[in-house]
Amino acid sequence: MKLGRWMLGTAGLALAVRGGVRRGHERLRLSRAKQRGLVGHVRMAKRVAGLVPFYEFDEHDFFRADDPPEDVVAARTSGFARLSQLYRERFPKTAALTAEMRESVPDIAFTGAYRVPFQFSRLVREQLPSGSVWQRSQGVMLTDLDGNSFYDLTGSYGVNLLGTDAYKAMIARGVETAQELGPVLGGLHPVVADNVRRLKEISGLDAVSFHMSGTEAVMQAVRLARYHTGRSHLVRFAGAYHGWWGDVQPGIGNPVPADRTYTLADMSEATLDVLATRRDIACVLVNPLQAMHPNAGGPGDSALVDSSRRAGVDRAAYSAWLARLAETCRANGIVLIVDEVFTGFRLAPRGACEYFGIAPDMVTYGKTLGGGLPVGVVCGRAELMRRTKPDRPADICFARGTFNSHPYVMGAMDAFLDWHASDEAAVAYAGLDERWNARAASLNARLQAEGLSPRVANLGTVWTCLYTRPSRYNWMLQYYLRAEGLALGWTGTGRFIFSLAFGDAEFAAVADRFVAAARAFERDGWAWGPPGATDRDLRRRVLREVAAAKLGLG
Repeated sequence: MKLGRWMLGTAGLALAVRGGVRRGHERLRLSRAKQRGLVGHVRMAKRVAGLVPFYEFDEHDFFRADDPPEDVVAARTSGFARLSQLYRERFPKTAALTAEMRESVPDIAFTGAYRVPFQFSRLVREQLPSGSVWQRSQGVMLTDLDGNSFYDLTGSYGVNLLGTDAYKAMIARGVETAQELGPVLGGLHPVVADNVRRLKEISGLDAVSFHMSGTEAVMQAVRLARYHTGRSHLVRFAGAYHGWWGDVQPGIGNPVPADRTYTLADMSEATLDVLATRRDIACVLVNPLQAMHPNAGGPGDSALVDSSRRAGVDRAAYSAWLARLAETCRANGIVLIVDEVFTGFRLAPRGACEYFGIAPDMVTYGKTLGGGLPVGVVCGRAELMRRTKPDRPADICFARGTFNSHPYVMGAMDAFLDWHASDEAAVAYAGLDERWNARAASLNARLQAEGLSPRVANLGTVWTCLYTRPSRYNWMLQYYLRAEGLALGWTGTGRFIFSLAFGDAEFAAVADRFVAAARAFERDGWAWGPPGATDRDLRRRVLREVAAAKLGLG
């Protein structure tokens, strides 16, 4: 009897040890598949963010954060004063209305505060008031409340692919199409059938569902993947953005843990190993925009404390990676979802899937597909899009929305898809990549020839600004660009989003203004950096400031 109990106990212990070893190997694999640094360790990033204390520079230290010589301080001080005077004279009405709404519209307060590193934010807001209000658009131009015209590089967060005039016409046509039915919800306008047919052709998939935003589309795609695989976890890649839903935005910005999300390294053999060995992964999300900066977050000037921002596209390498990723997912029953909310229709007629040569299980669309109105779309294989299981009728996957398939949105989408199938679209897409790559190269050649620090990198019409010399003040360039009549989004020089309405003449005007802004930016001392200093030196200085503020020594 005792021998039997001893044998059972020994066997149980052996099984427990074996299970513990297996779980240890799985954790080790997972750890190896994480990108080094905070971008790959989202929980640690959130903890670190919570430890950073507030501090700011006064008017004396604002110009001296990198210990410059007094002649550089003088150049910065006088340049800032001139720019401040220009802003006050040029943008009074726009700035006043923005200030009036600031406390009532939290988004204005948030984006206004995070256009630059927080240490500099208050003085910038006070001395360089501009605003977030536009009065009209025409062609590639925006006009503010003061009558100032700007070339539109904001891109309406990626919606504006064709130019605002095209979307005005599409919205008007959408209203006309749906006018007789009006805003009747619950049923479908007949135009939906044609939209579905064309979306199936574009995506190469079997079924379509409509939603009201890209975030909602991603939520539905992930929910369906979990429902049909019976697995709990999703995989996103370090730095990738898939909307503000909690499960796809772990870490900073999300007040609760995303416990069913793995954030893994992009373009990594260790990641493929995890996908091939774990059995709890329902789906992998890919945002093709990450091809510009794998394993890094979307660039924004609020984090521009040095010149270490990097970007560039190796199309062949990223295509090869996606092919291997798709193969691994197929072999292991994992649903591959390509998030084309931003890139859809922007890189090629069939979006990034065509551009990089990938055939996913599901695709999400949004932004421009709505013809200027809010929309989200999921296309997927038939078996993944079903919301019921024939053998278990009570086990459903619920997804509804009051405004899904809104008649006016469906009408505007119909107008966009008509454009997409037109000869005009074929002309616009012909040579698209070569045209925009050549434009970026020509601007970089001008900047290099004049010995200026800024450079640009692009994925088609989506651009970002890089800096070739270490400096702590690169974020100031955005204010010189605005002074030259270039409208940017709240991420500053992190994103320039062009529309296809920019012809050669319009782009030449933008390039001239960009170079003029870069000259003034450098003339006023903002590109200066301590002799021999590296970007790491600048980051270490910021860390010392943070530590001093935390300890009350600042």
